[in-house]
Amino acid sequence: MTNYKNIFGKPVKFLATDPDNAEAEGQIWYNSTADAFKSVVVGEAWSAGGNLINARYGVAGAGTQTAGLAFGGYNAGPLAATEEYNGSGWATGGSLATARAYLAGCGTQTAGLAFGGFTTVAVNDTEEYDGSSWTAGGALSTARYRLAGAGTQTAGLAFGGTPPATGATEEYDGTSWTAGGALNTARFSIAGVGTQTAALGFGGATPSTTNATEEYDGSSWIAGGTMNTARKELAGAGIQTSALGFGGATPSSTTATEKYDGTSWSPTVSLATARAYLAGCGTQTAGLAFGGTNTPPITGATEEFNKSATVITGAAWSSGGNLNTARFNLAGAGTQIAGLAIGGETGPPTITGVTEEYNGSTWSEQNDLTTARDKLGGCGTQTAGLAFGGGITGGTRVNNSEEYDGTSWTEGNNLNTTRDQMGGAGIQTAGLAFGGQLPPNAMSNATEEYNGTSWTSGNNMGTGRRLMGGGGTQTSAFGTGGYIDGSGNQNATEEYDGTNWTSGGNLISARHALAGAGADNTAGLVFGGNPLTGATEGYDGTSWSTRPSMATARFRLGGLGTQASALAFGGSPPSLATTEEFTGETSALNLKTLTTS
Repeated sequence: MTNYKNIFGKPVKFLATDPDNAEAEGQIWYNSTADAFKSVVVGEAWSAGGNLINARYGVAGAGTQTAGLAFGGYNAGPLAATEEYNGSGWATGGSLATARAYLAGCGTQTAGLAFGGFTTVAVNDTEEYDGSSWTAGGALSTARYRLAGAGTQTAGLAFGGTPPATGATEEYDGTSWTAGGALNTARFSIAGVGTQTAALGFGGATPSTTNATEEYDGSSWIAGGTMNTARKELAGAGIQTSALGFGGATPSSTTATEKYDGTSWSPTVSLATARAYLAGCGTQTAGLAFGGTNTPPITGATEEFNKSATVITGAAWSSGGNLNTARFNLAGAGTQIAGLAIGGETGPPTITGVTEEYNGSTWSEQNDLTTARDKLGGCGTQTAGLAFGGGITGGTRVNNSEEYDGTSWTEGNNLNTTRDQMGGAGIQTAGLAFGGQLPPNAMSNATEEYNGTSWTSGNNMGTGRRLMGGGGTQTSAFGTGGYIDGSGNQNATEEYDGTNWTSGGNLISARHALAGAGADNTAGLVFGGNPLTGATEGYDGTSWSTRPSMATARFRLGGLGTQASALAFGGSPPSLATTEEFTGETSALNLKTLTTS
């Protein structure tokens, strides 16, 4: 007799808890705790990724979901900007030699190809990307824009475009373009995926919006299955027999997404953000959509498409409970569910010693600092915190330290260098203070280490500055951004290994009075800052990339936590009480309870 085990090769298991790995896909088990039969099923969904650094439309894309490439586009003019995606956010790459919009691309993040586009006229320029810079390639025979691309850097394909609407197809061999078979339907604002010998072109305008699909075999195009939603200015991902088409205009901007199986298109889950003139890359089961416009606005929104037994939830900021005392120039310590907000300024000239504890939803006031102060440094935990340096009423800078035991503050030994506006990292028994401003107004590059009793001098930072963001531990810290009088906002990052500071990757956005979080110098997070922003960036030990922005732009705020679980609170302008919680991208099995209905 045929049964479940004979069909699937697995028995129905009896479990007290659900499995936590994707190997359970398709398996059925009985959960004795829930008194229910369960399974893991494959689902399809778009989730949020980090926004482009430069919001734009008419952008081109290449690569994969975890190694994507965005280049060119339009925002107040044609752009040369290139950005690289790491699966979480975007980092700056080398700029195109020719700024242009409505171009096409193909290839990978380290071997990309850009061709055609619009400056003030249609162009035939081709450029090749090596992972850091673009160099000139062979020119297209037909100058055009709003065209499509497919293939690789050494075996590329260009087809369609305008003006006027064309079906011209050209093949690239890594050096020059030669004519291929023309599309049966001349059109522009078309999407393309696949390879030079097995490409797919779909949608577009003739100028009438079309749902036509054509397949290329390396020499000629034949008709494929028509899309369910006729549209232009759309994007795609995948290959000829397994493609994804998304976004575009019908003529209004759409979120519609469709899958192609080599024969026909079928609808699937929609984008969260309706847009046209967007770009895409990746595969049908792991796609990436970015940029575009909804006439207006212009967007930098990025979305990841996944078909998986795992449900992916994109990184995001969400609202937390307000501080009881609105303030800025405060310090933070602890974790997202056990945080500490220390001191600060409620408004000139009122400086406070107020201390509050966060339990993951609300703040509660505790005993004040012994010395009320602002622009101080902080580190440690909610039950073992450390506050150091800062300024008191009248603008006097101090060097005293205080230790928190979860109830009250007690005096510790003083910093060797009197200063405020410094960075802090570590724990109460292994703390770190770096940078800041000396009296009367000189920049400091001093580093000091705390052992739970006293401060000792460490090696100096390479660049003295104040109001930087930082995080990590005493032996693996980072300091980034900040301000140098006479030089303005900084974007430099330095990493500390317990002995020396070394240069790291630059912030995307130079700024000061930002907040930082992070477990070490390979997993940092910074947010907010001046110029007034809610921008968030993540650090991997080499480079910074975008993350979703805070809802409330602010500077001189407090921050704490890790790259995956951070907290932002207070800040200016004016004195703020708002709190936001950051949660990094998460994944979980797509568990389903089986019923008889």
